[in-house]
Amino acid sequence: MPVERIYPSADSIWGFWKITEDETELAAEVAGESISASITNGFKRLEFLAGRALIKALLREWSIPYNGIKKDNFGKPFLQASDICISLSHSYPYVAAILHKKHNVGIDLEQPKEKLLRIAPRVLSQKELADAGREVVKHCIYWCAKEALIKIYGKKDLVLTRNLAVSPFQLQQKGHLVGRILANNTETAIPLEYIVSDNFVVVVSN
Repeated sequence: MPVERIYPSADSIWGFWKITEDETELAAEVAGESISASITNGFKRLEFLAGRALIKALLREWSIPYNGIKKDNFGKPFLQASDICISLSHSYPYVAAILHKKHNVGIDLEQPKEKLLRIAPRVLSQKELADAGREVVKHCIYWCAKEALIKIYGKKDLVLTRNLAVSPFQLQQKGHLVGRILANNTETAIPLEYIVSDNFVVVVSN
C-alpha cells in the first residue's frame, strides 16, 4: 500500500502518499471517479487520482465510506455526502491530505527548490524575508504555511504579503508555527506544524 504515513488524532487525521502506481492502478483505487478532460498532463492526472485514493484511505481509518470529491465556487474541495472537512496538496510524486470532523483545515506539501528564493518577495513580508534569509528549506516552510492558511480561509481574495503572516521560527526537522489570517477587519491565529523530510516539506493545521 503506497500510503507512506498516517497521523491520527481525536478529531483529525492526515497522511501522505508516494505515487508508484500507473494511472490504471490508481483509477482502480477510486473506481467511478472520473478525471476532467482538461487535465491532460500525465503527472497531474496521477496526482488527481492519488489524492482521492489517499482521502479514501484516511476515511477508511474512520470506517467512513468515500463518495467522491467536488469543489465549491472558490475551488475548495469538499466531500460528497459528508460534513468532514478536507484539504489536499501534491508535489509529484507525493500527495498529502488531512481530514477534520469539525473545522476547516489546511495542508501543503512542497519540494524545496531555488525558485522559492526568486518569488519570495511576492509571498513573504519584510519581516518574514529577514527571518528566512537564503535558507531554501525555511522559505519552503513559509510558502507551505501560507498555502495551508489560504486553504483554511477557503477564498482567493487574500494578498500573501499583507493578509497572511507567519511568526519567525527556528528551523528544525519538525516544529510548530503560528500563522495568522488578517481579513475582514479580523485577525485569526492558526496553529500549524511542519515536518521536513529528505525530499519535501509539509505544513498542516494543528
